[in-house]
Amino acid sequence: MKIFKPIITSIILLLTVSVCFAQSFEKDMDTTQYGRNKAVGKYADIRGIKMYYEVYGKGEPLLIIHGNGGSIKNFVYQIPYFAKNYQVILADSRAQGKTVDNTDSLTYEMISDDLNGLLDHLKIKNANVIGWSDGGIEGLLLAMNHPDKVKKLAVTGANLWPDSTAVDPFVYKMIMDINIKGADSLKRMKNPTPEMKNQLKLMHLLSYEPHIKLEALKKITCPTLVIGGDHDVIVTKHTVAIAEAITNSYLWILPNSGHGTPVVYKDMFNQVVGDFFSKPFRKIDKTARFR
Repeated sequence: MKIFKPIITSIILLLTVSVCFAQSFEKDMDTTQYGRNKAVGKYADIRGIKMYYEVYGKGEPLLIIHGNGGSIKNFVYQIPYFAKNYQVILADSRAQGKTVDNTDSLTYEMISDDLNGLLDHLKIKNANVIGWSDGGIEGLLLAMNHPDKVKKLAVTGANLWPDSTAVDPFVYKMIMDINIKGADSLKRMKNPTPEMKNQLKLMHLLSYEPHIKLEALKKITCPTLVIGGDHDVIVTKHTVAIAEAITNSYLWILPNSGHGTPVVYKDMFNQVVGDFFSKPFRKIDKTARFR
């Protein structure tokens, strides 16, 4: 069925960047060696899968996590910037990119535990973490469930639950409609291919998860930068609620921005996130609020 092949690619481009930036971003992803660099690409046996990963640069470890249906190459604009000062670690998450997963189920908790396993495999005690979209969800879960592994966390376009109070109602309906049509098509097929099953698994994840309570974010103790566009796929008040629920957090809402903060505002994004990692976290209360 033709519905499956373009589903994830189309959703990723729609969710990440506007039409005017999409062609340039797609071209840069198609031509980059990131995500398919034979000189540095490796596989690690992690929790029943062979996880594909690449490492660039030297210095303090920095783990960067892509979104739903994405891959390492989505960070074509971040890798060269951060590799100047950090050991940048990127992986294709379970059931995405070069990391194959033939199981029927997929959760954000599984993916965050995989990433924790990758850090163990690389003998990394803790790392700074950047997560975009679903990668932001996985970054939050990593900091919640494996707090010793996350030194500082920056997440952009993350949500805690899958409904129209967290996701823009138009976008939420669009994703649910695609998911339902895909599921119906799969049921009618006699011999669906593994790729079709995998695409539907990713759409199901996007449509029906995560389920994180605001109070659970109190488990996050590391300094956290919560980012969103003022016209993001994720409703602004939901992004604000995430920041307010994390004890040591900064909030950055980019004006005139959608979901594609690391792409459309790549230079600003890299600088602000880089400053957050390199500078001491400042507790701002009482009279400090005047400064």
